[in-house]
Amino acid sequence: MPGRGDVLHLTGPVLVDDDTVRAEAWVVGGRITFERPMHSGTPVRIDGWVLPGLVDVHCHIGLDSGGATDRELAVKQASVDRDAGTLLIRDAGSPLDTAFVHERDDLPRLIRSARFIARPKRYLRGYAREIEPQELPNVAREEAAKGDGWIKLIADWIDRDAGDLTPLWKPALLAEALAGVHAAGARATAHTFSTEAIGPLLEAGIDCLEHGTGMTAEHIETAAKRGIPVVPTLLQVDNFQGFADAGEPKFPAYAARMRRMHARRYEHVRDLHDAGVPLLVGTDAGGTLGHGLLPREASEMAKAIPASAVVAAATWKARAFLGVDTLTEAASADLVVYDADPREDIRALAGPAAVVLRGTRVA
Repeated sequence: MPGRGDVLHLTGPVLVDDDTVRAEAWVVGGRITFERPMHSGTPVRIDGWVLPGLVDVHCHIGLDSGGATDRELAVKQASVDRDAGTLLIRDAGSPLDTAFVHERDDLPRLIRSARFIARPKRYLRGYAREIEPQELPNVAREEAAKGDGWIKLIADWIDRDAGDLTPLWKPALLAEALAGVHAAGARATAHTFSTEAIGPLLEAGIDCLEHGTGMTAEHIETAAKRGIPVVPTLLQVDNFQGFADAGEPKFPAYAARMRRMHARRYEHVRDLHDAGVPLLVGTDAGGTLGHGLLPREASEMAKAIPASAVVAAATWKARAFLGVDTLTEAASADLVVYDADPREDIRALAGPAAVVLRGTRVA
């Protein structure tokens, strides 16, 4: 297996973005080049379709069903994602301070959202920083300072008194909080299942929506016009039937809603795509879902939209949205090689022939 410092010859095709395919490339000093290196000995050849490292934009390193993990387990989680080809993660909230991942060259690149922000008893126990509503603007700014340019809001959750999903925050507080986050140079994403939470989030200037299962045609049109991405998390949405079954005895209205959203999950993704809403790929790994699932999530999305669109969403489009290089000249060699073109058959993502991170073949 090639080691650190080896020159690699990627025989291609090399998929840079929607419009750029290069015949071959090399990795020298951990970076991509399209110029044949001179006097470098015999490069290590890797054959196949070369893509930028996959991007999971909804992943939770350092989280399991009980809350924060220790560092050792967090490293294992990130390693599983890496070996499946995910080389860039936007961590969509974690109770563990995972800044130490930045110091590990063997782990995926990480963009942290710091800790979830929720209200007491309105989210999963042990996950979030739980605050009273009036604290939201100040806490949002605090969490923005702790993360890597992102915060994560819990915008709705089941209200046991109402017996259904309801928003956690008043529109005026959301607007004030997001204005402060943006003034600090950060962005905000939000968990939302319900319809009721979407309008206030869009009006407040949310930068990304997680799940988005309750979006109406009007919401979709607004998101498309403003270029606000949605992360469908279809593997998580597939659990809605189970959530409904568990809630049925006490919360029949909630159960009925969750079943409706589950039934139209593929139609919903197709509507988003057809309207021009930017779609990104996220697994919601951590908590109740395992890691390394991005190929499966991509396959789920490809049941609703073209595989080529899913591949773009999971690679160069996600990198552009997050401000991270793709496979351009002198970029870090973070790439995955496949024996077949996953744009033609999305199942190819499940079997990478090689995973190269920072110029080193790691899997």
